[in-house]
Amino acid sequence: MAETMVPAGDARLCSEAFGAPDDPAVLLIMGQMASMLWWPEGFCERLAAAGRFVLRYDQRDTGRSTAYPPGRPGYSGDDLVADAVAVLEAHGLARAHVVGFSAGGALAQVLALAHPELVITLTVISSTPVRGPAGLPGPDPAYLRHAAGGAEVDWSDRAAVTDQIVGEVRALAGDRPFDEEQTRRFVERDLARTTDPAGLVNHTLVHEATLPSGTLAAPLLVIHGTADPMLPLAHAEALAATRTSDVLVALAGGGHALHEQDWPMIVDAIVRHTA
Repeated sequence: MAETMVPAGDARLCSEAFGAPDDPAVLLIMGQMASMLWWPEGFCERLAAAGRFVLRYDQRDTGRSTAYPPGRPGYSGDDLVADAVAVLEAHGLARAHVVGFSAGGALAQVLALAHPELVITLTVISSTPVRGPAGLPGPDPAYLRHAAGGAEVDWSDRAAVTDQIVGEVRALAGDRPFDEEQTRRFVERDLARTTDPAGLVNHTLVHEATLPSGTLAAPLLVIHGTADPMLPLAHAEALAATRTSDVLVALAGGGHALHEQDWPMIVDAIVRHTA
């Protein structure tokens, strides 16, 4: 479907819908420094074919949404949570099933805490609890060595940014196959539609969203790769342990990614959860 520009405070956000508007709505919130394209079109189409009205959108400083001067994000985590509400309102939706990936999973949790009336169910993929126990394990050392190189990247250099992101996908793949040529083509396409790729780094500078009081009321589904090198499986187990009747789906060998090999299991779990 065609992209739609959504007003959100002082920003404009690019969104896209898949499926029939009369079907149950699923709002997808992507993670840090990633546009809505990181919810792959084929993934969204699978959800839509299963009878869901699927919304994805570019967060600020990604894709075609409003960009801010590099190093000076004019927004906070609270604004990113409010942006999700703005996307729902712009599409005429009073409530939705919410699915968040990585940092988007944290935003989805805050959204569910701050606006329980909006969130029918909550699905958190490759993320961590916003109210987690102390002592959760950190990233794999090999991933940390890769991530340290990001500090040296000239984010105004499109080729350097492409290399860094391709390397990030490789480092986060877990035990899944990595296709460098396909990944590079995708990253180049993603950056070509990004208002200002240099502004992607702003996401690392944004103050975290205010954490509301209370506990999650929405039914919770947690999906996580067992070989996630950024957030080990213990993060998902800690989130799932906050509940007694919800589901943890562990993707054997899965990394910190929506790998096509895992789409059937992820989509099936979301469809069951949102039924």
